[in-house]
Amino acid sequence: MKKLNLLLFVIVILASCNGNSQNKTNKNKLKRYHIKSGIVHYKTTISGKTMGGTVKGSGTEDLYFKDWGAVELKEIKSKQTTDINVFGMKKTQTDETHTIDKLDNGKTYSVDFKDKIIYEKDDPAMNMMKQSDTHAGNAGKDMLKSMGAKKTGTEKILGYTCEVWRIPGGKEWVYKDVVLKIDMTVMGIHTVTKATKAEFDVSVPDSKFKLPDFPVKKMDDMMNGQMNSSPVNNDIPDDIKKEREAQYMKQMQNMSFEDWKKMVKENDEDAKNMSDEELRQQYDMTKKTLKFYKNK
Repeated sequence: MKKLNLLLFVIVILASCNGNSQNKTNKNKLKRYHIKSGIVHYKTTISGKTMGGTVKGSGTEDLYFKDWGAVELKEIKSKQTTDINVFGMKKTQTDETHTIDKLDNGKTYSVDFKDKIIYEKDDPAMNMMKQSDTHAGNAGKDMLKSMGAKKTGTEKILGYTCEVWRIPGGKEWVYKDVVLKIDMTVMGIHTVTKATKAEFDVSVPDSKFKLPDFPVKKMDDMMNGQMNSSPVNNDIPDDIKKEREAQYMKQMQNMSFEDWKKMVKENDEDAKNMSDEELRQQYDMTKKTLKFYKNK
């Protein structure tokens, strides 16, 4: 989701700052879950009201992973219908979505079925995790806590005992770092995605990770482009790098909402269409993320 690009960029920079203190020769294999492999099928329902209309939809999601989540493929199919009635003018719009996203040890692949092309790019956050002693799942929980999420108890989904987390906008049910259910309400739209079948620590056929036979295009996304000119550049000597990291963190910590909003809108197309309320939420999350890594 592009709306989180800047926040993720901050997370990557700060995670790398924390990782620089680790022994650089100690490179662990990426681990995202506390389960070696799995196959999960989900069903999604969407309902709610928008300005002048109602929204209904449904969809399916298939998740396959192995090697503790270092290799993962997720396929989503959904259909959403919006009925609009403004000043007596009625209109019905139906949108269908089909996506496949694959993660392979720090590289991501996104399938564009419309243009029949696959976009390949490095995932800086995952690559950073490979170089630290931190389990990605544990780091994710720590960050959720820093942003106000709270574990409220446990509940079984398909016989698996899940941790129930209250997060901004809803709740999620997590089994060993794998989300089996998520219930969210954002801008009046209620979305529930729940596992209908789940198998763990099973052999997942290689065919489940196969992508369509489309040409592959490598991309330097926004985050990578900013990383190349950011304080975290591997070609810079460590002492200068640390000084620049400190300056960058201080600048972000002292940045006002108005300055932050201006910067985001200049660098993120989606942010231009966000309300001040949504931007304020992102700003608060960024501040909490900065505080979290500052205290690490």
